[in-house]
Amino acid sequence: MKIVCTKDYQDLSRKAAMLLSAQIIMKPNAVLGLATGSTPIGLYAHLVEWYQRGDLDFSEVTTINLDEYRGLPRDHAQSYHHYMYTRLFHHINIHPDHIHIPDGAEPDPLRACAAYDVMIQRVGGIDLQLLGIGLDGHIGFNEPGTAFELGTHCVDLTESTLAANQRFFASREEMPKQAYTMGVKTIMQAKKVLMVASGKEKAEIVKKAFFGRVTPQVPASILQMHPDFTLMGDQEALQRIL
Repeated sequence: MKIVCTKDYQDLSRKAAMLLSAQIIMKPNAVLGLATGSTPIGLYAHLVEWYQRGDLDFSEVTTINLDEYRGLPRDHAQSYHHYMYTRLFHHINIHPDHIHIPDGAEPDPLRACAAYDVMIQRVGGIDLQLLGIGLDGHIGFNEPGTAFELGTHCVDLTESTLAANQRFFASREEMPKQAYTMGVKTIMQAKKVLMVASGKEKAEIVKKAFFGRVTPQVPASILQMHPDFTLMGDQEALQRIL
C-alpha cells in the first residue's frame, strides 16, 4: 500500500488526476474504473481541462463505472449516468460505445449484473480503478458485511448510506433503496487501485480500514491485500494515520 498525503482538496484533485492521466498516456487504450460521489468532482474537472488544452486523448479509453441506483432512468438528475456525462463524458472525446455504467433501468437484477460482469471480462479487465470510501467503509455500494467473493450484484442500501445520500433527493420516498454495484472481487482484480479521501469526517474510517483488521464489516479493508493500491488523501482525511 502506498500512501500519498496532499495539502488540501484542490491538491488531492490535481494529483489524483495526474495519476489517471499518466495511465492514459502510458496506455492510450486503458480501461479505467470510475467512481462517483463528491470527492472525484475536482479530479474530473482537471481531466476535462487537460483534454481541452490538448494534453489528453480519450479516443481509445474505455470506462467502467462502479455502480448505479436500481430503478432510476439514465436521464434522472441523480443517476450516476447523469453525474458522469455532465462532469466528464460530454466534455471529452471518449467514444460512446466505450462508456459502461450499470443499467439501473433493467428490472431483472440477475440479468443486469451478469451482463456487466461479462462486459468487464470482454474488455480485458480494469487497468486502474478509482474509488472513494464511505463513512462506514463501503466501496462502490458494497456495504458492511458484503462477501468479498461477489462480482456485480444488487444491494439493499443501508440506513447510513440512505442518510448520506438523501440530501440529493426531494424526499426519502423518492430515493432508490437498491443499487447495482461492482463487487469486491472485481475491484480486487483491477491491476491498480487508487482511492481518494477528503475531509476530517473520513479520518476515522481511513484509520480503521487500513490500519485495522481485514473484515467484510469494513469492505475497504480488503484493499490492504491488493498488490498495487494507492491511498491518496488530504491532510484532514489522513490525520489519524500520519
